[in-house]
Amino acid sequence: MTLTRPARLTGAALCAALVLTAAVWILKDLAALGSPADLAWYWAGDRFFLARGRAATSLVDPVLLVVSAAAAVAALRSRHAASALAATGAVTLALRLPGLWAPDSGVLVTALLELALAAGLVLVAAAGRRPANAPYEPLPGRPRTGAAVAAGVLLAVAAAAVAGWELYWASRLPAEITVDRFTGGRSVVKAPLGPPPGWLAAVLVALYATAAASAFARARHTRAFGLLAGALLAAHGLAGTAGAARSGILERLADLPEPYRSDALTSLFGLLAGVAVLALLAGRGAPAASPAPYPPAGVLPPPPPHPRPPGW
Repeated sequence: MTLTRPARLTGAALCAALVLTAAVWILKDLAALGSPADLAWYWAGDRFFLARGRAATSLVDPVLLVVSAAAAVAALRSRHAASALAATGAVTLALRLPGLWAPDSGVLVTALLELALAAGLVLVAAAGRRPANAPYEPLPGRPRTGAAVAAGVLLAVAAAAVAGWELYWASRLPAEITVDRFTGGRSVVKAPLGPPPGWLAAVLVALYATAAASAFARARHTRAFGLLAGALLAAHGLAGTAGAARSGILERLADLPEPYRSDALTSLFGLLAGVAVLALLAGRGAPAASPAPYPPAGVLPPPPPHPRPPGW
């Protein structure tokens, strides 16, 4: 199955609207903070070095901007357009849903807009499909077995790591704070547009697990979901590793208590695993089966039936 031309154009337009929405908020934060470096460290979770101001965006926003831009290009040019639009829409829906109960009116309007755009992407990906018109029309391919299994293992380990950390915090924090980590209550300090940390962890676990299962099955949508999962995994790993390096945690890793050491190692694993997943799934997939050849020219018609009917 592939996408019709109107569906491709509609999906690209919806992705462009998502890119524009994220870009407006990022430019607003740049104007408030005055420095791209300060904004980058804010996204990385290192707010101690901020000179002034507070950003409304989180690390999720630049990642979604890049993902939406890539999905717009894929909608116009790639045979994986349907899965790219579906993956982008589904993840955007999941990450923007907590904005519906945000107290800030600007965040609420943005959440409603992006939820509508994301729902449109999912509908376009589902309703705009059509069968191939010709035997030689390119269709979504499957990943190679080795690359798919390796990416699936890395994503499965990442899902287990994120789930393990969330269980760790649930066992150490009071029940009220644990609930706030999923609902964005007053005890949680976060960027206004960013999802609550517990909610984000649940979305990441679901995405990593889904992408891992798709990779193990070598499904045709593995590339879209796997690349999206790899991008988020690498981004969060880079943010955690950069923060640990700036604060000197990596230099004295062996002397730190176990939770701090495990957190730094988890971030480093996320960075390396995310880059590896992107490299494994961005390459050429398994070769498609050759279509049935056309009959050679000049082939004689089949012989008449035997015995011949009367009057033949």
